Amino acid sequence: MPVINRIAGYADEMKGWRRHLHAHPELGFDCHETARYVVERLREFGVDEIHEGLATTGVVAIVNGQGKGPTIGLRADMDALPIQEATGRKYASKHPGKMHACGHDGHTTMLLGAAKYLAETRNFAGRVALIFQPAEELGGGGGVMVEEGVLDTFDIASVYAVHNAPGFPAGTFMTGPGPVLASDDTFHIRITGVGGHAANPQEAKDPIMAAVGIAQALQSIVSRNHYAREDLVLSITQIHAGSADNVIPETAYLNGTVRSFLPEVREMVERRMKEVVKGQALAFDVKAKLDYVRGYPPTVNDPEKAEFAAGVARGVVPDAQVIFEENREMGAEDFAFMLQARPGAYMVIGQGDSDGLHQPGYDFNDEITPLGASYFARLVETAQPAR
Repeated sequence: MPVINRIAGYADEMKGWRRHLHAHPELGFDCHETARYVVERLREFGVDEIHEGLATTGVVAIVNGQGKGPTIGLRADMDALPIQEATGRKYASKHPGKMHACGHDGHTTMLLGAAKYLAETRNFAGRVALIFQPAEELGGGGGVMVEEGVLDTFDIASVYAVHNAPGFPAGTFMTGPGPVLASDDTFHIRITGVGGHAANPQEAKDPIMAAVGIAQALQSIVSRNHYAREDLVLSITQIHAGSADNVIPETAYLNGTVRSFLPEVREMVERRMKEVVKGQALAFDVKAKLDYVRGYPPTVNDPEKAEFAAGVARGVVPDAQVIFEENREMGAEDFAFMLQARPGAYMVIGQGDSDGLHQPGYDFNDEITPLGASYFARLVETAQPAR
C-alpha cells in the first residue's frame, strides 16, 4: 500500500498547516499558540477526546476505532529553537530569535494529517492516542509527560515517533533494533583561583592554566579509560575566563556534553571527571567544582517494534527506500523517556538535500509530509486491524 490517497488529497492543506506553524515558532514548554492551533485542527477533524495542558502545553487526542483493543501512541514534538532564521521564505518566522530549525513543525503536521485520516476512517480496533509534546529541545517535555503519567492515564501500550533527516533521499525511512541515539549529559566546571597582575604570575593562582589542564586531561577519559568499541563522546563547548590582557582573572568556567549508550559508561565518565577535576585543581593550587547533570537517556528501540515499523514503512514506499539496520548516532532525543516506559520505535525519514538541523537556513520539506502521515496512519491500522 503506497501513500494513502485520502492523505495525498489534502497535501496542500497540510502544507498550509506546516507553514503556519513555521511562521509562529515557540520555545520549550511555552507552546501555547502552537497547542491552540493543534487543538483547533483536532476539533475540526472530530476526534473523540482532547486533553490539554499536559507538561504545561502538551496535548493528547484520542480517536476510537472499531471495537475493543489496545491503545497505540503516536508522538510529535512541537517546539522550536532559539535561532534567528535566515531562509528568506515568505512564511519565515515572525518571532525574532526563534525558528523551526529542526522540523518539529513538519512532525506536528504529519501527526495532524494522520489524525484527520484516522478520525474519518476509523479502520482500526482499539484506540490511538495522538501525543503533541512540547520542549523536546529545551526541557525534556517527553520525560515530563511520562512523569505526569500520560502513558498510564491513557493506557498506552506502545509508542512511535518520526524525525526528519536532511542529507538522505526524500522519502527514505530508516530505523533499527536497540539503541539508535545516545544519552545526553552536561557538565559545568567552575574554577576559583587568585587573580593578579599578568606581570607577576607568581603572586596569583591562575585559573586559566587550571582550565587548560582540566580540558586536556578530560580527553584522556575517552582515549584511556573506556573500551574503544563502546561509543563515547566528551566535548568541551565553552571556556570563559578573563577580561583584560594584563590581568590574571580570579575565575574560569568550562562547559560541555557527554554522549554515550551504556549506563556503566555514564557512571565511569562521571566518576573519572570528578577525579580529574579534583586532581588538576590540586596540581594548579586552585579550587574547582564539577556539576555533572544527567540529561536524556539513550533512545532504545524495542527490536520487535522496530522491525514492525520498518515493515509498515515498506507498505508506504518501495522496499529499497526502507533501511533497517543497527546504526547508532550520537545525537539525543527525549522520546527516549517514552521508550523507557513502553515498547516502540523511533523512525527517521529522509527529507532530501537541505541545510542541516539546527542551522538558520534549514526548512522542512513539505513533499515528505504525506509519507510521514501515511506511515503514522498505517502503523495504527496494521498494529490494530479492525475485526
